[in-house]
Amino acid sequence: MAKAFWIDQDFDRDRHGRYAAHVEKNLPEFEWGDIAPVRFACAAWRLATPPSLDPGYVRWDRRVLDATCERNTWDGTLIARVRIVSPLPEPLTRSRAWWRDRGWQGWQELFGQYVEPTQQDFARSPFLRATLLVEAPVPLAGLPPEPEGPHERVEESAQRAVAVLVRELNELVSPILDQLG
Repeated sequence: MAKAFWIDQDFDRDRHGRYAAHVEKNLPEFEWGDIAPVRFACAAWRLATPPSLDPGYVRWDRRVLDATCERNTWDGTLIARVRIVSPLPEPLTRSRAWWRDRGWQGWQELFGQYVEPTQQDFARSPFLRATLLVEAPVPLAGLPPEPEGPHERVEESAQRAVAVLVRELNELVSPILDQLG
């Protein structure tokens, strides 16, 4: 099974703990005083992924366009939202009658990465790019407790929270990517 997400330990180590330094520099991003680990884990994830850290401490499969973690406002649980490049739905590929010689374009690739079309691209031709949106609760088991404040070992807790989120998101998304081929 292909991994949808991974932590780039080698790149981080070669940059002398870049993620830990980024967390330390961005301590105001964390909110303190919650008994649940959700807000802390979400902040740790934001700091580990683009655009906050580019390239990210967390990397993902080229078909993953973005991945966010948020606190559910209804019950305080953790929700993941992952947007994935997808082939067109089968009814659109079965017939090209809808195409009408308009020159429809799909996902563009640049150096093996899927990219959004530019304004210049839109001026030349229409685009139809399919995506899947995965929205799912993420189990809290294994997440470290929120540190009591910025004086505690926030960097280590953030790294642990990100590792747990990577594991859980792989459980959710990797089977989908495998099925898409």
